[in-house]
This record gives sequence, structure tokens and C-alpha cells, in this order.
Amino acid sequence: MAMNNEPKKTILVIEDDLDVLSILVKHVKLMGYEVITATDGLEGLKRLDEGGYDLVITDIVMPFVSGVGVVTAIKRINTKIPIIAVTGYGKEPEALAMERKADMVLAKPVKMTILKEHIAQLLESGEEDDANVLTPEDQ
Repeated sequence: MAMNNEPKKTILVIEDDLDVLSILVKHVKLMGYEVITATDGLEGLKRLDEGGYDLVITDIVMPFVSGVGVVTAIKRINTKIPIIAVTGYGKEPEALAMERKADMVLAKPVKMTILKEHIAQLLESGEEDDANVLTPEDQ
């Protein structure tokens, strides 16, 4: 990664499974991004109020406020923040996230090379007009 004077992009990662959260944080930091975490949807929404995020990665199925609720709230406030939703629960949560305008939905387990590509793509292009869903077979 070339050294430059641009500030690092900041990514908010919202995930209730602490093992998955730890893995995501480790890999996203290795990709060169600043990472802020939240362990449920409600905490994630509180963090979003603080502002300054360039991208959000959220689990879909979580306590208090679901990832679908998080996606809905973010898109009401700022349609420009790209959102990657991740789930291990199949087509129904994926469909809900897509309906609420997540920019990308990835099925767990997420391959970090695929996540890296999509983070870079979304940060470069801003908001995607058409959301995409990748199944484990596509990853």
C-alpha cells in the first residue's frame, strides 16, 4: 500500500458474534482502514450518530435492532454511506437487506479477499445504484 497523506477511511463494523467481530476487525485493519465496532444494532446506531464513517459492515440478524433496521436507519439519514450486510441465515434476511437498500449482501462465512474487493469498490464508487447479493458459491 502506497504511503500518502490522505486520512484512513473509517469503517463501522456491527456484529454480535464476538468471534466473527474479532476476525472482521483484524482483517479490515490489515486492509489499511480505521475500524470502530459495535456489538449490536442499537450500539451501532449510537455509533453512527457520532458520524465520520465511510462505510458500514453490519450483521443482519442481531439483538435489539436488526441489521435490516440499521440499514433502514442509515439510508434515511445518509444514502451516500455504503453498507455491506452479512448473514448466515439464508435468503429471507438477504432479501430484507436488499429491500432496505444495502449496497452489498454477503453470505457467511465471508471470504476476506471478497470483502476487501467490495470495500474498495464501494469506497471508490460511492453508493452503488444496484445492490448485489453473493452466495457462498459466488464467493
